[in-house]
Amino acid sequence: MWFMRQAGRSLPEYREIRGPGSINDAIANPDLATEITLQPIRRYGVDAAILYSDIVTPAHAIGFGLDVLPGVGPVVEQPFRSSDDLTRLRPLDAEADTPYVLETIDNLVAELDIPLIGFAGAPFTVASYLVEGRPSRTYHNTKVMMKARPDLWFALTDRLADLAIASLQSQVDHGAEAIQLFDSWAGSLSAADYERYAMPSSAKVLEAIGATGVPRIHFGVGTGELLGLMADAGADVVGVDWRIPLGEARTRVPSDRALQGNLDPAILGAPWEVVEAEVDKVLESNNGHPGHIFNLGHGVTPETEPEKLEKVVERVHAYRP
Repeated sequence: MWFMRQAGRSLPEYREIRGPGSINDAIANPDLATEITLQPIRRYGVDAAILYSDIVTPAHAIGFGLDVLPGVGPVVEQPFRSSDDLTRLRPLDAEADTPYVLETIDNLVAELDIPLIGFAGAPFTVASYLVEGRPSRTYHNTKVMMKARPDLWFALTDRLADLAIASLQSQVDHGAEAIQLFDSWAGSLSAADYERYAMPSSAKVLEAIGATGVPRIHFGVGTGELLGLMADAGADVVGVDWRIPLGEARTRVPSDRALQGNLDPAILGAPWEVVEAEVDKVLESNNGHPGHIFNLGHGVTPETEPEKLEKVVERVHAYRP
């Protein structure tokens, strides 16, 4: 088990060292990013570390013109609007453009005795930030571009797939032992639109990284109706949010795929006896299937008490089906 957003967010030790400024500044400091990645390992005893970085780091590194604002998320100075903007998405040379990420991975591999998970943003989700200019609830501009200008949309997502591949390949080359492709906002799409407009570029990324032999996790929020397609895109592990039980998710993905999830992060605000019962419910819903990584259905929220996560880890590790 591990927790999405376990590095930072709710940890007091994170807030103590994080400092002011953009997350991009912290990511660009390998010593700081290394320490932030290690903090939850020391405190929780989880079974994997996940690199402290961001899904828009590659686009930021090549100079597209975006920042990650605290409490807001990725914000783009000049959103993607036309074929002219494709020139702003040059290929990523990870060794030259993101050497700080690779130095962080080198530091972590030298210190960790558990696997390090690398990650990237899926092309659809990163494209939604570039097109909308900031986080969105409707993805209006993104969906209009998909339907009205499909050639431009596919050119954009193909470039973003190449960025993700270059970034993930470099992470694996430096020692990441698994990767997660975050298609966080794919749940905003119908199954038909996902299959046509998002799945091909994600499949391109997952196929390329499949050649490395590392396990590939594919995750999105609100993707209950897309789980089978996300598995078909090339995932070894399909992330499940809290909206459907794991038992139901099992019926939607091939039997040879593992599942990851799926405790509702909000439940962690309840008294421990409530949290404990919900943890047990997730474990029992898995019904003893061997391919299960316990996780939340999305990231740790800032309000979460770290002591609750410590107890969740203890409960999951003690569980026997």
